[in-house]
Amino acid sequence: MIRILLFLVVVFALGLGFAWLADRPGEMVVTFSGYQYQVSLMVAAVAVVAVVAAVMIAWWLLKALWNSPYTISRYFRVRRRDRGYQALSTGMIAAGAGDGALARKKTKEAAKLIRSDQEPLIQLLEAQASLLEGDHEGAREKFETMLDDPEMRLLGLRGLYLEAERLGDRNAARHYAGRAAAMAPQLAWAAESTLEDLTGRGDWDGALKLVEAQKSTRQIERDAANRRRAVLLTAKAQALIDSDPNAAKTAALEANRLRPDFAPAAGIAAKLLFRQNDVRKGAKILETAWKAEPHPEIAELYTHARPGDAVLDRLNRAKKLQEMKKNHAESSLAVARAALDAQDFSTARKEAEAAIRMDRREGAYLLLADIEEAETGDQGKVRQLLSKAVRAPRDPAWVADGVVSERWAPVSPITGKLDAFEWRAPMERLGQLIDSDEDAPDAAVPTIAAPTKPEKENVIELNPAGSAERPTAVAASETDEDDVAPVTATASAAVPPDGDAAEPAEEMARLPDDPGVDPDDEEQKSPRKFRLF
Repeated sequence: MIRILLFLVVVFALGLGFAWLADRPGEMVVTFSGYQYQVSLMVAAVAVVAVVAAVMIAWWLLKALWNSPYTISRYFRVRRRDRGYQALSTGMIAAGAGDGALARKKTKEAAKLIRSDQEPLIQLLEAQASLLEGDHEGAREKFETMLDDPEMRLLGLRGLYLEAERLGDRNAARHYAGRAAAMAPQLAWAAESTLEDLTGRGDWDGALKLVEAQKSTRQIERDAANRRRAVLLTAKAQALIDSDPNAAKTAALEANRLRPDFAPAAGIAAKLLFRQNDVRKGAKILETAWKAEPHPEIAELYTHARPGDAVLDRLNRAKKLQEMKKNHAESSLAVARAALDAQDFSTARKEAEAAIRMDRREGAYLLLADIEEAETGDQGKVRQLLSKAVRAPRDPAWVADGVVSERWAPVSPITGKLDAFEWRAPMERLGQLIDSDEDAPDAAVPTIAAPTKPEKENVIELNPAGSAERPTAVAASETDEDDVAPVTATASAAVPPDGDAAEPAEEMARLPDDPGVDPDDEEQKSPRKFRLF
């Protein structure tokens, strides 16, 4: 649009100039080689413009002729490149669709039209075609070749990583992932694999540096990064709790600062503070974590903050926790345990029963059984409570990938994933698929009355001619060729004298829920076998 406006402005200016010359008539005299040429001013101006235009056209023609070989070669080169990119695009689409034959065909075509050093995607297409054809060795060679090209190095490391994962070579996979993570920390696959490797080897400082790099490149959100740092710092504090208590304390306090509601971090920080006789600060950390989410480990540490406290003092501390989080099963269980230690059986029983009403679980019944045994020693009631505990839902525990642990761990023992353990109830037992209400009063078991039936004997028709043919029994069992009719005394008496003797047998009694078939309905019976449904 701007060019059009500029063109119109130039044309308008030329028009104004020629109009100005036309309004001012004059003559121009030129003397050359003894000749004198006299023309008007307008003609002279037109002649000058024509000469300039002719010179420009001549220069353009000479330049075009001079550059014509290069122009022709460039035309064919661009055409060849376009065909190569078209083949490359078709090959990449075929590789994505899983058409290995077409991908290989287009790879060869693109390699003829485009040099691989000019277009690195040809190497990728060759590797993909090899993978589709099942030539994993050739694909690995292509990926290893990519390592020499700085532009394709990350792609080569990714391919070698996937091949190592396919072969189950975890060491090689983590090696390639580590190289990729060192070059580009923003790569999620490389960072995650390297993080698993570092945490598996217990290199918590290296894992913390990697998480910080992920946070700086905005690969993970700030909250997720803080959560990972808290988990890693807690793991570091656990590893250094005996060898370097000061470093463990620093790591635990930083973890608690990042995630005050993270129970393992709060627990280890408070434990280290209690060892240094800083009970006030440790108790404050536990109280903050308890308000966020009550946890039995927090209650245990809080009630035993001072080793020399009496049992009544521990009971009072448990009641203080209960005031912070009322109407919660963990609060009632904490008070019940402390009351049992203090021999306050009424308070212990009341709180344990309250915990069962709020959250029916195995641990509450076991605690109630301990209270019953300590107070009354009634083994019958104790066994009853233990049977209820067996059928009750299980207590929450640290669960990761199907593994149930009493203690928190930073990584899963199955997959090696960081922060895999969750505080939740494990999967229920198979016997608990059918729920039973143990607290309901015993009810009468309903009985199913058997249908009445008339007592009729099997009717046996004898052959009037006295032949030795088999007698026909009109009974429900005759409809099934696999059923065997019992031999009764009546049937034995009806056997001809020349027949084989048979021992008489008693009448086979029908089952209470099988009234049999009325002989009068024999003709209406279906010839098919009997089916219950």
